[in-house]
Amino acid sequence: MKRSTFGIFCLEGAVLSFNVAAAAALVPSISADFALSQFVAGKIVWLYMLPYGLAALFYGPLVRAFDARRVELICIFLFSLANLLAGASRDISTLFTARFLMGIFGASVIPLGMILIARHISQDKRGRHIGIFFGSTFIASLLGLFLSGFIHWRLIFIIPGVLGLILWAFMYIYLPSFKEDLGPFRFGYLEAFKNRAFFRIFVYIFIISVIYHGIQQWLGVYFSTQRFLGQFVISMLITLTSLSGIFGEFTGGYLADKLGRKAVVKLGIIAMLLCVFLLLLKLPLSLLGLIMIIWGLGWTFNHAGLSTMLTDLPQGLLNEAASLNSGVRFIAGGLGAGLGGLIMQRSFSLGFIVFGIALFALLSLERVFKFNNKEA
Repeated sequence: MKRSTFGIFCLEGAVLSFNVAAAAALVPSISADFALSQFVAGKIVWLYMLPYGLAALFYGPLVRAFDARRVELICIFLFSLANLLAGASRDISTLFTARFLMGIFGASVIPLGMILIARHISQDKRGRHIGIFFGSTFIASLLGLFLSGFIHWRLIFIIPGVLGLILWAFMYIYLPSFKEDLGPFRFGYLEAFKNRAFFRIFVYIFIISVIYHGIQQWLGVYFSTQRFLGQFVISMLITLTSLSGIFGEFTGGYLADKLGRKAVVKLGIIAMLLCVFLLLLKLPLSLLGLIMIIWGLGWTFNHAGLSTMLTDLPQGLLNEAASLNSGVRFIAGGLGAGLGGLIMQRSFSLGFIVFGIALFALLSLERVFKFNNKEA
């Protein structure tokens, strides 16, 4: 794969992710502009996540039969228009529609990026490419989150809309055809789940995503109600997880090539388990920042290792694996956030204990999953 081609997919990931983290932060401003309840305006989050998770399941099989270049040109163009529609919306219904369309067309980027890395990058270099690819999404997401505190909420949608159209022009000129990868169209999910390595990896991805989001989505509430911290301090602590996540994606991908995918996944889960234990101890504020840094590193080490592992699966399973990676993470994330809310309402200590035990069990069951290339 040419560097320019890989660079285009990294830029696509950046455009896609610019307002992902910022969307939740924009809810109060949007509700004020449209004179609506924040709970109504808050639908912009799941109206993006749900169609994204479902649509992602189609793009892997789709590019088996259609040139990925054509699919991406159509999707990035429509995704950019959907962002512009969101930025120009004059009522909440239009904004909801725009977010739904953003999820449908934006879901193409991550699966296709993983598929092309797996097919056109040698196995000993895939980890670092996966790390750079996802690292670019973390950088863009953090930038969007930062800017959301200073500029009007409409610009958070207009910026990726304009940049997406500019990127589309470059893609039209420089993105090569991938017709040599084509084959018959089919949905191979039932066949894929018969492969033991495939099944085990996605069971793991589902469980770890439930655990991560069950904790991550409620850290702000924990810092506010249990540690009595102000909004600025809370925002800075959460931002630290994103900053360390950027480093974690780059480094985790590199280490996945050097130490092995399994070792990086294991390091990630150990780091997450350590953070949950430290949160139970209610350490002073001076150490909370360090805990959040380790938490971000643990999650992204795990993410980079697992994503690289998926690229090592047999070519016949690759398209389904890439699509399911996005679909399962989004669906499990929603379930984890809901489950975490139910438990944390009773007691944050109980929640940390429950999810900590789940992390320890997952670490103990690591041999059962048998993550190795030979079985795949």
